[in-house]
Amino acid sequence: MAEQPHVYERLRSAILDLERVPGSRIPERGLEAEFGASRTPLRAALMRLEAEGLVQRDGRAWEVSPIDLGEIARLSELRDAVECAGVRLSAARASDDALAALRDALGAYDPERPNADAVGAGADFHVKLAELSGNHFFADTVASAMTRLARTRWLEVRTPEARRTAWEEHRTIVDQLAARDADAAADSIHRHIVGTHERLQSALGADARLLRARGVAIVGTGGR
Repeated sequence: MAEQPHVYERLRSAILDLERVPGSRIPERGLEAEFGASRTPLRAALMRLEAEGLVQRDGRAWEVSPIDLGEIARLSELRDAVECAGVRLSAARASDDALAALRDALGAYDPERPNADAVGAGADFHVKLAELSGNHFFADTVASAMTRLARTRWLEVRTPEARRTAWEEHRTIVDQLAARDADAAADSIHRHIVGTHERLQSALGADARLLRARGVAIVGTGGR
């Protein structure tokens, strides 16, 4: 039983870091040799990754899920609805101490740090923000959406300027929550999510040819 989390975590990390590119095949026998794991924990790990939208079946085989522009647009709509509702609850429910802790975490972040750190820090912020609503279903939904978006979000925060913009927008939201201004916080997170999606669409459009040349499978359309 101890094999399954080990295989899941290593394979998941390789997919999110694009070491295994979207659309690439995942041969079970190759994984058995690579991870030194038996078929049962391998299949259990693949099924967990399938539930997260990171792998999919291709007949009787498996492949890393392609980057789906339509899914990215739908996830942006989902985040907009859930996170706007969540911050309204957070404005009423979050304790001063919890908001201060979130502000301190933002203060410790350095926009000059590597891209991967920015993606992780951004996802953590949005999940913690949703947790302040006091409803774990909000946080679970946001965490799931951020996992599905992780492979592409590095494109949106690739420069220190983009990372600083995101940090400043996050700080504004926390300040508005501390002031218990639910309308302002909801408006700010709406604009933040829409702006993030637009920047990501722009980055994907600019880099689509390069990504495809690297073997990255991109499908669907990105219209909202």
